Amino acid sequence: MFNTDTVARFNDLETPFYYYDLNLLKQTLQACYDASSKYNFHVHYAMKANFDPKVLAAIQSFGFGADSVSGNEVKAAIDNGFGAGKVVFAGVGKSDKEINYALDADIFCFNVESVQELGVINDLAKAKGKTAKVAIRINPNVDAHTHKFITTGLDENKFGVDIWQLPSVIEALRATTNIEFLGIHFHIGSQITDMEVFKTLCVKVNELDQWFNDQGFAINVLNVGGGLGVDYYRPDINAIPDFEAYFKIFAENLTVKEGQEVHFELGRALVAQCSSLISRVLFVKNGQHKNFLILDAGMTDLIRPMLYQAYHQIDNISSDHGPSNMDHGQKVMIKYDVVGPICESTDRFREDVLLPESVRGDIVAVRTAGAYGAVMISNYNLRDRVPSVYSVE
Repeated sequence: MFNTDTVARFNDLETPFYYYDLNLLKQTLQACYDASSKYNFHVHYAMKANFDPKVLAAIQSFGFGADSVSGNEVKAAIDNGFGAGKVVFAGVGKSDKEINYALDADIFCFNVESVQELGVINDLAKAKGKTAKVAIRINPNVDAHTHKFITTGLDENKFGVDIWQLPSVIEALRATTNIEFLGIHFHIGSQITDMEVFKTLCVKVNELDQWFNDQGFAINVLNVGGGLGVDYYRPDINAIPDFEAYFKIFAENLTVKEGQEVHFELGRALVAQCSSLISRVLFVKNGQHKNFLILDAGMTDLIRPMLYQAYHQIDNISSDHGPSNMDHGQKVMIKYDVVGPICESTDRFREDVLLPESVRGDIVAVRTAGAYGAVMISNYNLRDRVPSVYSVE
């Protein structure tokens, strides 16, 4: 991602900033499009992963829809060219204001997450003389084998409807007058790297599809969510996820009836690898047992390592400098705790990172930061919001 010209360009820029490789983004989107279109699958981009305008423009250009989890995300999707007819609105706590906005926009579908929400949407739609199209989000009790903070499909989760509640859902659907039932929706978690998990999900989807049919409710849309993970440890080797293998699992394991559509909601897999957080070394602090690289970027700019204990590869991408091991012709390597400037002990990207001996002013890249990086920026400590810089096409 970082050739000599790119690093030279960084030397002239104020840090920190997010750097977007738009060429890699387009290659990733093309791979997803090619693999999904083979099976006529519908892909919606999960807006919460990254809503940089240039990123959204690239995604929209491939004809993907948008998966939104707030009223403002619905608005951003429409404002950035995603047709309302391709926008879905999920979220466990949709406000009346947000629901009304989405109704007025005539979005494709609400992913409904409780029986009570179904009644509220029906009442609001009735007041407007509209019919709201909905899918019911169901917790299939499938363990995604990922971090506990990003597992969403188990029983007793705040998201979705548990299976034991489905008779109440059927009762509510029969009582509504301004609801059009489209189908069922699932999202079992994020950063899933075990493909067997998706096979298990398919079995549950098939069972529930048949169950709804037995209750007299035909399903037009099977929305299986997203969750496909990326390789945080080898971003250069595995820059583009294996979309072929991912979509093939659903093609081979879902029982799709005539007229049914299969929908996906992918976020991280599309955008994570296209961006890095670029920072400078402010100070090198050597202790008796620890060495610290103190960067000008911190948890206000990328909170994932502090919030989720998430791993990000960290590279010193500056030009060669400093002493070499003359016997082997290699750079001297030192372990550093890579930390930020925020007045919090938790402001630490990683501990014991093996890097070439580093000095003040070196440029450091925190890799695979395109998903859930810039969207979670804060101004804690009254920090400036970091800007975006884009590759030269």
